Amino acid sequence: MTETSIPRAEQSLDEEETAPLAVDDDIEADETEADDTEAGDDTEPTAGGREKKTPGEGELFRQSEIAADYVEGLLDILDYDGDIDELVAGGRPVVEVVGARLQNLVGQRGATLEALQELTRLAVFRATGTPSRLLLDVGGYRANRRKELAAVAKNAVEKVKEYGEPVRLEAMSAFERKCVHDVVNAMSGVVSESEGVEPSRRIVVRPAD
Repeated sequence: MTETSIPRAEQSLDEEETAPLAVDDDIEADETEADDTEAGDDTEPTAGGREKKTPGEGELFRQSEIAADYVEGLLDILDYDGDIDELVAGGRPVVEVVGARLQNLVGQRGATLEALQELTRLAVFRATGTPSRLLLDVGGYRANRRKELAAVAKNAVEKVKEYGEPVRLEAMSAFERKCVHDVVNAMSGVVSESEGVEPSRRIVVRPAD
């Protein structure tokens, strides 16, 4: 089995699809997931078997506005300058922060960004009473990281097809795993799945059965 390391995103960076061939529990209800509901279906099952409406675009935009206000408050406290955009993209609320001197809000491999995203989601939940799939990006980090991971995934697929053996990638965050799953699942002859537990959870790319 081949092991492939992932190139680290540069800290100076001003930083979700075809049907999956392999079902993986990384593809869950946050920025790393593919939704369990079918496209065009506006309901989703609850724990009791009942159905609830998924948020409409107006509600999603309200979530992004709440999140943007929260992030703006954090920037003020930290004395950071940044332009904040709130929008709805891919059926989820999105807040993007752009500006200089924002690297500390991203952290190593996006760890600080992930923590800030969870705090912002909590702020939205407290304001609306509804769990949010908000995606927070700072300085374009996620977009840049997604490009890097696409290259990693394609390289792994090439090795699997050439040698016919599974390739194990290094441990990744849920966001990073979702990026790799998306690329691999769009290619024929290979599947991807995750193994291990956080924070050492990683993807294995293998030949399709």
